[in-house]
Amino acid sequence: MTPADLSRTVLHAVRRAVDEDALRAPVPARVRVERTRPGGSGDYACAVALQLAGPAGLPARGVAEILRERVAGAPGIGRVEITGPGFLNFTLAPSAGGAARSARVHEVLERGVRYGRGDACAGQVHQLHHRREVRAAVVAATVAKLLRAQGALVRTTCEGAPDPDWARLGVTVDGHGHPPTPLRETRPVPAGAGAGELLERLGVDAARWGLLRPAGHDHAALGRELLVQGEDNPLFLVRYAHSRARALVREGARLGVTGVYEQSADVPAPTLHAALDDYPSVLAAAARHQAPDRLARHLETLADAFLDLQGATPPLPAGDEKPSAAHRSRLALAEAAGTVLAGGLSLLGISAPEHL
Repeated sequence: MTPADLSRTVLHAVRRAVDEDALRAPVPARVRVERTRPGGSGDYACAVALQLAGPAGLPARGVAEILRERVAGAPGIGRVEITGPGFLNFTLAPSAGGAARSARVHEVLERGVRYGRGDACAGQVHQLHHRREVRAAVVAATVAKLLRAQGALVRTTCEGAPDPDWARLGVTVDGHGHPPTPLRETRPVPAGAGAGELLERLGVDAARWGLLRPAGHDHAALGRELLVQGEDNPLFLVRYAHSRARALVREGARLGVTGVYEQSADVPAPTLHAALDDYPSVLAAAARHQAPDRLARHLETLADAFLDLQGATPPLPAGDEKPSAAHRSRLALAEAAGTVLAGGLSLLGISAPEHL
């Protein structure tokens, strides 16, 4: 239930009370609800009883009692309390699907960066053979990591002796020669763009993202745009979203706010919840199809959804605002998003800095 939904519910209760002659006062055009302030209780508060007390010729608490009878039990409302001279305080009920979303966030926070790793490939043995070319080597090493995260046994081999610079890109090769099972083909980088040149020009993180983000049949984008510190650069967006999530957790700890996802304060963020929910299947598919680009694209979706949410509904209280169940749930969701982003970047061999 959103604040607008709650406002309409209270306004409907006022109309019912007037229609039933329990309250003799003009029906306001709208009813304002706001986050509970210090000293209040629940998720939202409303002062409409104080507004109607004079015209109704009743004490404000008496008006609040009349309205509470008609609001209690309405869909989306778990509890209604009266505080102070006649403030109505509302605790929202768990929304449909709230239990599943709460369980998912708890699972992410409990498993940490290992969330999504499983046994989809348990018992499988893979030998990944690739050309002596930097993109093929980076893709093979990343696919090996994805397969191992799903329980497979993996060995990587190369057509020729490994380039010494590959190790700086996180590539290891178990042997070289001509085994029978080649890795899925990837389009090579342009001539002259070897590991040493890419590392000098882009560094490890940008080079790996540029090699892994495009699908295997597409050209690898390896220009200076990978280093741009702006939202048009997907690599920056993903790493910034992670660092932003970590900053919120740190600031929450400083304010004494701990992230705990509560069903009563289910956060309406369908895209973000879906991205968290889909992450394990994305990892399994990326391993099964030898396609790390699927993971990279999913991290972009997750980062976009998280940044949209935290921009619209801040996870931390501001000013004298009292920390509420909504804040705790948003903070838990932010921490879960950051955790999944860190885990995904780790599987791609890319760092997830705490500060950016």
